[in-house]
Amino acid sequence: MKKRISFWFLLGLAVWGLIILLRRNGIVIPVINDYFTDCITVPMYCCLIEYIMNEVFGYQWKPDLKFVLTSVLYLSFLFEVICPKLSACFTGDFLDVLAYFAGGLGYYFFAVKQIHKKASSFTS
Repeated sequence: MKKRISFWFLLGLAVWGLIILLRRNGIVIPVINDYFTDCITVPMYCCLIEYIMNEVFGYQWKPDLKFVLTSVLYLSFLFEVICPKLSACFTGDFLDVLAYFAGGLGYYFFAVKQIHKKASSFTS
């Protein structure tokens, strides 16, 4: 049986779409525009990778803390170091890195850790 993609992932996509729509219409809400999108980037990235690993490639894989932290480093380096060198549309900002980190830790403690806790309670 195929697992559906996460409700939270789809909600994140909807929020991103709404923020892009607002930006295109000249409506910019500073904290949401600047940091909320960065905060949900790592959880959405982790959900997408988990879905691809499990549903496309057929593994039984769950992200761990090492994967989440590596994702934070990767996305921070990509969007805060590399992309600003390639395009003026991107700016390197340390607060964005903190937002990636906060989103990653939030995802780990509220999603991954809860899944592991539920799984261990079934086996006990």
